[in-house]
Amino acid sequence: MSKKTKSPKKAAKKAAEMQYHVHLKRGDVGRYVLLPGDPGRVPLIASYFDNAKEVAFNREYRTWTGTVAGIKVSCCSTGIGCPSTAIAVEELIKCGADTFIRIGTCGALQREVKLGDLCITTGAVREEGTTRQYVPLSYPAVADLDVTLALREAAKKLKIAAHTGIGHCKDAFFIEDKDIPIREDIDAKWNAWYRSNVISTSMESAALFVVSSIRRVRAGEVLATIGLTYDDAPIIAKVGVEEAIRTAVEAIKILDKQDRK
Repeated sequence: MSKKTKSPKKAAKKAAEMQYHVHLKRGDVGRYVLLPGDPGRVPLIASYFDNAKEVAFNREYRTWTGTVAGIKVSCCSTGIGCPSTAIAVEELIKCGADTFIRIGTCGALQREVKLGDLCITTGAVREEGTTRQYVPLSYPAVADLDVTLALREAAKKLKIAAHTGIGHCKDAFFIEDKDIPIREDIDAKWNAWYRSNVISTSMESAALFVVSSIRRVRAGEVLATIGLTYDDAPIIAKVGVEEAIRTAVEAIKILDKQDRK
């Protein structure tokens, strides 16, 4: 046996390895995984599954697995921001997941985006630090086309108001405060995003898209608009979250039907 060939026993041992952060192993999750940030939102999302049960909860990573229309589906929280999101995606891939849909919240950057509307992200402005550890800034953070189209189709089918476009991804939530030392620089950037037709701002999309692209898996994002950032109101009301969940669950059904062809 060559050095590059693994014995069946070693291969089985590797497949059974528990991932350090998410506390999951192969078999614990489905190929389709929904990714909220908040661990408290996982049971809500799992309530849309059949036979759902919690399979792991470590740090910010809480995971439930069940079925949707007979399809094995999981939901794993990522915590806030790109660093913890990248860890979740990396480890979930090692557990066998290959299709991710982030279900999150955002602030609107365009006036046509109203409270409670959904934003389906096609790509992200990489104004965060995590993905710079992976690839140069010239590398785009883009969602998978099939996942994006499935989300758009799902929202239309459910008659839920949804906007499709570029999102802004940041590391610091409170840069919207007026007393930040580099206020003038931040305002200039916000104005650039407004004028560039960026539709939303949130904190996880860039890592999700870049890591998924590099690892050759699929990822998309649907966000509930809970604030109007263009009016300096980043959080007004947590509305649209259940609509985002319903859209993501319906998108999984659409993707699975396509995948079976």
